[in-house]
Amino acid sequence: MAHTFLLEIGLEEMPAHVVTPAIKQLVKRTADYLKEQRVDYDDIKPFSTPRRLAVLISGLADKQEDISESVKGPAKKIAQDADGNWSKAAIGFTRGQGLTPDDITFKEIKGTEYVYVDKFIAGEPVATVLAGLRDIIMAMTFPTMMKWSTHHFQYIRPIRWMVALLDDQVIPFSILDVTTGRSTRGHRFLGKEIDLATAADYEENLTSQFVIADADKRKQLIKQQIDKLAADNNWTVDVDAGLLEEVNNLVEWPTAFAGSFDDKYLTIPDEVLITSMRDHQRFFYARDANGKLLPVFISVRNGTDHDLQNVVAGNEKVLTARLEDAMFFYTEDQKKTIADFVDRLKTVSFHDKISTMAEKMDRVKAIVAVLAKHLNLNDAQTKAALRASEIYKFDLVTGMVGEFAELQGVMGEKYALLGGEDPAVAQAIREHYEPISADGALPESVPGAVLALADKFDSILTFFAAGMIPSGSNDPYALRRQATGIVRIAKDQNWALPVAELASDFIAAETDAKVAPDLDQASQIQAVVDFIKDRIRKILRSAKQRHDIIDAVTNGSSSDVLRLFTAADILASHANDDNFKDVIESLTRVIRLAQKAPAELADATVDAKLFENDSEGALDRGVAEVAAAADKGLNDLYAALADIQPTIAAYFEATMVMDKNEAVKNNRLTELSKLANLAMGLGDLDQLIVK
Repeated sequence: MAHTFLLEIGLEEMPAHVVTPAIKQLVKRTADYLKEQRVDYDDIKPFSTPRRLAVLISGLADKQEDISESVKGPAKKIAQDADGNWSKAAIGFTRGQGLTPDDITFKEIKGTEYVYVDKFIAGEPVATVLAGLRDIIMAMTFPTMMKWSTHHFQYIRPIRWMVALLDDQVIPFSILDVTTGRSTRGHRFLGKEIDLATAADYEENLTSQFVIADADKRKQLIKQQIDKLAADNNWTVDVDAGLLEEVNNLVEWPTAFAGSFDDKYLTIPDEVLITSMRDHQRFFYARDANGKLLPVFISVRNGTDHDLQNVVAGNEKVLTARLEDAMFFYTEDQKKTIADFVDRLKTVSFHDKISTMAEKMDRVKAIVAVLAKHLNLNDAQTKAALRASEIYKFDLVTGMVGEFAELQGVMGEKYALLGGEDPAVAQAIREHYEPISADGALPESVPGAVLALADKFDSILTFFAAGMIPSGSNDPYALRRQATGIVRIAKDQNWALPVAELASDFIAAETDAKVAPDLDQASQIQAVVDFIKDRIRKILRSAKQRHDIIDAVTNGSSSDVLRLFTAADILASHANDDNFKDVIESLTRVIRLAQKAPAELADATVDAKLFENDSEGALDRGVAEVAAAADKGLNDLYAALADIQPTIAAYFEATMVMDKNEAVKNNRLTELSKLANLAMGLGDLDQLIVK
């Protein structure tokens, strides 16, 4: 007989951002538990609201699957003595299986007899198994935890009730002072406590008490209500998926409504209005048919439409107060110049172990100059990037950003335009924060991309030099995100970015401009290179690149971000070539032998007079061709390395590299070192797995 089981955890209101991950966690933990306990079922349906996490399991088996297995023990010679008496090993083995030596049989495996017992474990009734879900509930983890009453147990919010109902039978267990039952609670204000006759009644009974427990149904209802308001008023409403998810996790019985505000506030930049509505009040905003922001908003009430006009008026009052603040700061900020704000940055700390924000901008300007030259920016791009670097943090000390911190960069662009700055400069100021997340939007303009790179490089170099290097999950200054930003920008712009060389140039430029911090940045260059390579590894792994190829390119000698991605693509594109195995094995042999070359040969030249066979001359000519190809790009380099493979094979067939004659041996090692260095331009090929 198939059963239906309901598990509900009733809580004080959870933060909206926790609800969805929490119910997913409960579903997974429950599914894993049932699998571990050998209990079959058809489906697990999740339910979640701010006050409850629940799963409805349908098609549950009556009991666990029985276990019948033959368990191998020690060898017979260990299990019995010469007189046939059971040893301690045999007795201990059978006791561990819940049996006795009388249950032992013998089986021969490859000429040796072993002890075996046939073990049968009858499956427990499903009701007994389900009581173990107590531990699943208690094992759940959350971003933040709290204690309540006198208990030491921690959870996302206090547990107020629990339901554990197998068909119509309560499965009893307790957590702290809460014991499972069949009673659930409706909407906090509109509903009442109800007793469930059976587990299958859950969703319907809660609906009668003003709770839509199915999160997907609730979300769809909210979307339909918003769409209807928009259609009735001829508005265009972009229903942001993230905001819809958050609002959905704030309500149990949603009722959408529209409100308005004075159109005088439309003189404030749209971004400020949208931030006030969306981020601060969780309102949806509307535009007209031409895309112009309208003085209206849509919100969602946790309740019915009873006395809705009072709710509308209350929300309008709260929003108006926030917009009034925004209007004040916007007006006051325009009474000052950009130069005034920049001057104030001299007293604003970037970090107390590093410098002021003004000094950071001085360093970034020096870095921008290096990047502009390295990337061959034109005069207009260079001019815009340099000017932006002189002022790009000024909006941090404006009243508007002080009130709306999430608008940093955005208000910098707005105020820069109001202050008469070139639009390219203003755009770069906004874009320098990008990307603001691992997969966030990237700068679209060249000056913006350069400024973003410079700002991120400065942060990473100075924090590393100050000893504040991310470890484990600890990354308070988001340096991993900034390193990922560097990698993604370089890839997006198709810019060669040799991190090690550029970092040295950045430090030299700062020193020449007398803006270098009192920190040893040079000692951290390799650590920064490794840090950025870690981000490249992560991106390549997420792109499903082969692990050996990732290891090969990131363990190579190059620190050029774009080159590493290109090398990975090239190796992956040739991995199925008929000659790939031969090419890599030949080059790997070259690399390993080259490692035996003495350090003093690093700058040595190959002497053709020391060649003793034709294969040495052929290899020397081949290496010259590879070197010429390397200057053209990695595709040409790989093609040349593939072409030289037969020459390498012939060379090793005819040549003993480690010759007794020291001069001949060193000459050959010098030749191989030249070829190995060229091959390492693709990566550490010794890491590749070829079959």
